[in-house]
Amino acid sequence: MRVLLIGANGYLGRFVADRLLADPAVQLTALGRGDDADVRFDLATGSPGALTRFLDAVHPGVVINCAGATRGGARDLTRHNTVAVATICEALRRSGCGARLVQIGCGAEYGPSQPGSSTAEDAVPRPGGPYGVSKLAATELVLGSGLDAVVLRVFSPAGPGTPAGSPLGRLAEAMRRAMQSGDGELKLGGLGAQRDFIDVRDVARAVHAASLSAAQGVINIGSGRAVRLRDAASVLARVAGFGGALHELDTPGGPVRPTLGHPRSDPDHMAPAAYPYPDGCGSWQQADVRTARDRLGWRPRINLEESLADIWMEAACRI
Repeated sequence: MRVLLIGANGYLGRFVADRLLADPAVQLTALGRGDDADVRFDLATGSPGALTRFLDAVHPGVVINCAGATRGGARDLTRHNTVAVATICEALRRSGCGARLVQIGCGAEYGPSQPGSSTAEDAVPRPGGPYGVSKLAATELVLGSGLDAVVLRVFSPAGPGTPAGSPLGRLAEAMRRAMQSGDGELKLGGLGAQRDFIDVRDVARAVHAASLSAAQGVINIGSGRAVRLRDAASVLARVAGFGGALHELDTPGGPVRPTLGHPRSDPDHMAPAAYPYPDGCGSWQQADVRTARDRLGWRPRINLEESLADIWMEAACRI
């Protein structure tokens, strides 16, 4: 099976590439902006015609799109998350390869959910920020393309390679600094949110399964369990051997910190209460993952403690 992987050097793409390379039946070609890609191509600026010519030459059976941006202004997010997907869809429509498209979406497309609820694929998406809007627009382009396509809505990925700017990445870095300086207490903000964390290696397994299946439409990829960030912080402290005290800076009804690990001596670095959740997902997100089980034969295997242990190992080695 010839597979074209777009975004192989990204956070999720690296693990998807590893998973596909472990399958002897897969012949993998990586397309991206970096020098180490098999083919250099910028989806945000390249033309559908140029990509069509490449597809006709390589003739993949599956195209997997792991590329995109998670940070930046609305214009950048639209260019990398929406325009890029429009280019892929148009190129596939023009090409004679007939490839199946596996698009990586995100839980932020749904926006805030009712606390205690599990979000299924038929929920009405109401993204609460530009990132979720740009990804939802990409999903709508894929679903309306007429292609053989599936969108995997990945909730909150965790595990090795977790970006330092993500909530769990910031948490690990703050703990590393506290332990390095011998600080006996760690004051953190933004720990009230509850998110559905899913290990990146489980995400890669889901992508592999989706590429081999005939499933179409939207499929949630998550653990099916919301975890409060303060509980994740406690697990991380145990994994790291941090014996100090964890104090949360958030106060009910008052200002909150949208990020973790600001210096303790910076009381003025507070955000307005109107913007407590930068990902636009509110205080709660939990995926209903029954569709992934039924249509992909997929279940998560790696628990959050193992994911956090890998995050901590990388943070502890950072100089």
